[in-house]
Amino acid sequence: MSKDENITEMMTRIGQKARAAARDLACASGAQKAQALEVAADAIWQRRAEILAANVRDMAFGRDKNLSPAMLDRLMLNEERLKSIAESLRAIAAQTDPVGEVLAEWDQPSGLHICRVRTPLGVIGVIYESRPNVTADAGALCLKAGNAVILRGGSESFHSSGVIHACLVDGLRAAGLPVEAIQLVPTRDRAAVGEMLTATKYIDVIVPRGGKGLVGRVQAEARVPVFAHLEGICHVYVDKAADLEKTRRVVLNAKTRRTGICGSAECILVDRAFFDAYGAPFLTDLIEAGVEVRADEGLQIIEGTIPAKPDDFGREFLDMIVAARLVNGVDGAIEHIETFGSQHTDAILTEDDQAAAIFFQRLDSAILMRNASTQFADGAEFGMGAEIGIATGKMHARGPVGAAQLTSFKYLVEGDGTIRA
Repeated sequence: MSKDENITEMMTRIGQKARAAARDLACASGAQKAQALEVAADAIWQRRAEILAANVRDMAFGRDKNLSPAMLDRLMLNEERLKSIAESLRAIAAQTDPVGEVLAEWDQPSGLHICRVRTPLGVIGVIYESRPNVTADAGALCLKAGNAVILRGGSESFHSSGVIHACLVDGLRAAGLPVEAIQLVPTRDRAAVGEMLTATKYIDVIVPRGGKGLVGRVQAEARVPVFAHLEGICHVYVDKAADLEKTRRVVLNAKTRRTGICGSAECILVDRAFFDAYGAPFLTDLIEAGVEVRADEGLQIIEGTIPAKPDDFGREFLDMIVAARLVNGVDGAIEHIETFGSQHTDAILTEDDQAAAIFFQRLDSAILMRNASTQFADGAEFGMGAEIGIATGKMHARGPVGAAQLTSFKYLVEGDGTIRA
C-alpha cells in the first residue's frame, strides 16, 4: 500500500470519528462543554513544563527551516503565553453557550409559531501554520459551538500542538464528552491537507490560518466551504483632522507591537494637508524603532526613509517594514485602499466625524477602525474570548470568527393540527 493510500485511510478514519462525535456534541450541555474547557485550562498550566520542552524542539526545527524572526515569534511559547492560552480557554468556557439560542421568533396568520435557533455547523477542519496557540483556540471555540474539529497544525508546531491537544482531550474525558470531538492530525505529511480539502463527506467547513501560500492553496483546491482571509494588508490613514499625539501613539503600536500578526499595519497613508501642517513625525518614530519605512516620492524628504517600489503597496510584510504614501484626503485614502487592500482591517485617524463616516460607509473591509490600532483586529479583543481566524468573505462569517460564527441555524415550526389552504 502506498504512502498516499495510508494517509487517505487515516484521514477517513479521523473524519468518521469526527462525524460521530459531532452528533453527540450537538446534544451536549453547556455545562459539559464549559467543564471540558476549564479542565483543559488547568491541564495547560499543570503541564506547562512539558509544553515548553516540546516548544524548544519546535523552535529548533523552525530555525533549521530558516523561519523569519516574525514566524519564530509566532511559534515561540513561554509561561506568559501559556497563561494567556489558559485564560483564553476559561474566557470561552464562561461565555453564553450559543447552541440553541433563539435568534428570532414570530407567529404567522396561518397559526404557525416559528423560531430560528442557532445550531452547530457539524465538523470543522482547521489548517494552520506555526502558532501552537491556535490548537487551543480552535479546539475550544469549535467545542463551545458544538462542533467536532479536525486540527492540522503546521510542521513547525508539531510537538507543542501535540501536548496542547492532549490537554484538550483531558478536558473532554473529564466532562464525559467524546475524545474524538477534538482530533489532531498526527503527521507532518502535506498529503493530509489535500485529504481535508476534499473531505466533503466528513468536513462541513475549512478554516485556514497561515500565510498567503497556505491560504491560497486552500482557496484554490478546497471542495469544502472555506472561511478565510488571504492577506492582512492593513492600512492606517492619517487624516488632515488627526490628533498628532494620538496618531504617533497609534501608528507606532499598529506596526511594531507584533509585526507577524495579520492585524499589523502594512501601509501608512498620510493626507497631504496634514503633512503640510505637521510633517510626519510618526514615520520618524517608526524609523527610530527600527522599522524600514518605504516611502513614496512625497515622503522621501523624511530622513531615514528609503524609496518605495511599486510592489511595496498591496504587500503583507509581516516584518519591521512598512510602506508609506501621501494621498489627497479621505477620498484618496479610500481609492488607495480599494486598489491595494485585502478587505481585512483598515483604520482612520481623525477628529472629523464626517471624514470618519465617509471612511466607514464607503470601504467594505471586514473591520474598520477609528482612532485605534489595527492590532485590535483580534477576536479576544472583540470580547469573543478568542478567534479561530479572521474571515474577509461576505458569506456567513465575517471578521473575527468566534464561537457564535461557528454556528448555523435552523427553523423550528410548531402548529396545532395546522394545514395549508
